[in-house]
Amino acid sequence: MPLVRFTGNLQRHVACPPCRVSGDTVRQVLEAVFESNDGVRAYVLDDAGGLRKHMTIFVDGQVIRDRPGLSDPVEQDAKVDVMQALSGG
Repeated sequence: MPLVRFTGNLQRHVACPPCRVSGDTVRQVLEAVFESNDGVRAYVLDDAGGLRKHMTIFVDGQVIRDRPGLSDPVEQDAKVDVMQALSGG
């Protein structure tokens, strides 16, 4: 099962320890996390169900491409990292 990890920045606002869940896409993996921890949903997804602009997700070190649909594939031994995106200038 994929391992989902949330950065310390997110954990300061809502409890979201690393967990293993099943799923073949980023959406399925996140929904499995939200089943037992719905409080983190609002930090990660926008009102339309896509990834919030200030968030980013990596699957095995590669940034996902489908931010609105979260359809990127996830292998069963993958590491999924959910973090806040940095911006500035």
